Amino acid sequence: MGASVKTAALHRYHVPIESTDIDFMGHVNNASYLKWVQDAVVDHWRSLAPADAVARHLWVALKHEITYRRPTFLGDDVIATVLLEKVQGARAFYETIMRRGEEVVAEVRSSWCCVDAKTLRPARLASDIVDRFFREPAAD
Repeated sequence: MGASVKTAALHRYHVPIESTDIDFMGHVNNASYLKWVQDAVVDHWRSLAPADAVARHLWVALKHEITYRRPTFLGDDVIATVLLEKVQGARAFYETIMRRGEEVVAEVRSSWCCVDAKTLRPARLASDIVDRFFREPAAD
């Protein structure tokens, strides 16, 4: 039998919509989605990485590609579902889907660079840390 492929652990993040997120058109400004995806990815990291790794590493966004599907408004209940697709060296690739109920309001593909908190140089994560973000498939 071949080796089993691990799957990424989904992480859900409740998106706080503030009155300052609302633009002149009465809905959330597109720039707010950048803050939300950053907050969601960092929350994902902090929720699964050990405390010493969180203290030693920071994440810098390299690229965001956002597809806006529906406008969001003050009072909406938005949940971001974060999925770490892969880690290559010091880079991590994420997909984040933002939903209001079952309705997708935005999809974000992003890449990030892990940096050493002291030197601010790119840093590879140890495999045991990366493994925390993936799980074995369920037994049949």
